[in-house]
This record gives sequence, structure tokens and C-alpha cells, in this order.
Amino acid sequence: MTTHEQTPRKRASLELLRAEATDELSVLVDERLRAGEDPWEFMEDLPTVDELVVLMLRAENIAANGGSMPNAARHYRVLRQIALDYPPLTRAVWRLLGETGAPRRWDAVVRVDAS
Repeated sequence: MTTHEQTPRKRASLELLRAEATDELSVLVDERLRAGEDPWEFMEDLPTVDELVVLMLRAENIAANGGSMPNAARHYRVLRQIALDYPPLTRAVWRLLGETGAPRRWDAVVRVDAS
């Protein structure tokens, strides 16, 4: 595993990451409400705060790797490393890996490389 495949070392406390994710979710909800959407129809489609934190950490990893999207194996390793670096996020990581719950529209879909 190369250095770029690992999640960047803890950049902030989990509390700060959760606060950032909470702010981001509130902006998303506000935008959708202002667009006239019914919250009963979209709230279940939004990620949880912890899922959003995991997605933000994953995005940082992708950016640190030159913006190239991960294949299925690297996606698994990156999310697993996030769970190791931030144990309270383990449940969210497994949800995003598809082990629990039904997939939602925002879930990151990772396809196995054809090569």
C-alpha cells in the first residue's frame, strides 16, 4: 500500500469534523427547502453526519492522490483506514461499504476496473 492510498493522518478532531459535516448538512437541507422540495421526500436520502465525515475524509484522500478515483480495492482500503484512524466512524464506514442498509442515491458507487 502506498502512502497515497492511506487516509491523510488525522487532520482534526472527530468533534471538529462532525461540526463541519453538521454545517454542511444544514446547508444542503436549507438549499433543498428553498428549492421547494418536501423534507419528507429527501431527508432519508441525505447521509448521516458520520457518513458525511467519512465521505469528506475519502474526498481528501482522492484529492491527495491526484484526483484519480479509487478502484474497488483501494476504496475498501481507504475506508478501512478511516475506520482505524477514527474508531467511532466504523459503523458509518461499514454502511458506506454496503454491509448494512439499502443503498441511497448519494452512495459512492465503485466499479471494479475492467482491466
